[in-house]
Amino acid sequence: MSISMYQASIPHFVRMLGNLSLILDKTSVHAEAKKIDQAVFINARLAPDMYPLSRQVQIAADMAKACAARLAGIEVPRYEDNETTLADLRARIAKTIAFLQSVNVDQINGSDGRTVTIKMHDKEIVYSGQHYLLEIVIPHFYFHVTTAYAILRHHGVELGKSDYINNE
Repeated sequence: MSISMYQASIPHFVRMLGNLSLILDKTSVHAEAKKIDQAVFINARLAPDMYPLSRQVQIAADMAKACAARLAGIEVPRYEDNETTLADLRARIAKTIAFLQSVNVDQINGSDGRTVTIKMHDKEIVYSGQHYLLEIVIPHFYFHVTTAYAILRHHGVELGKSDYINNE
C-alpha cells in the first residue's frame, strides 16, 4: 500500500500545528497562573545562538504553508513576522491551518515529480516534490515544532509527550 503526497503532508502539518497551538494555550495559562510576562516565553531560547520561541513558531508555520503551496503549484502566502504575544502566534497558526485546509487532495497528489525551485540568497535550488517534502520540509518542520515544545518545557510550562503528540 502506498501513501500519497497529500497524506504525507497536509494532515500531519495540520495536526502538529494544532498541537502547537494547544501548547501555546497551556503556556498562556501557565504564564497567568505564575504571573510571568508572556514576553519571557516569546523571547525564550534553549541556547543563545538559537532562535526564540516566536521565530520557531513562525518557521514551523512557514515551512508548512510554503510546502503546501509549492506542491500545489500555487503562490506561497506571505505573513509578516510581527507576532509579539502568544495570542498572535496562535492566530498565525490558525491562519496557516486554514490555508492548509484550503489546499485540496488533487492539488497535492501527483506532485512527487513536480519541480520545486527555492530561491535562496543569490542562487536557486531545485528539488523534486517528493525530495522537497520528505528530505527538506518534514525534518525542518518537526525540528522547529520540537524546539518550540522544548523551549517551553525548559522554561517550566507543564508539558508532556502527550501534548506534543496529541493524536486526537
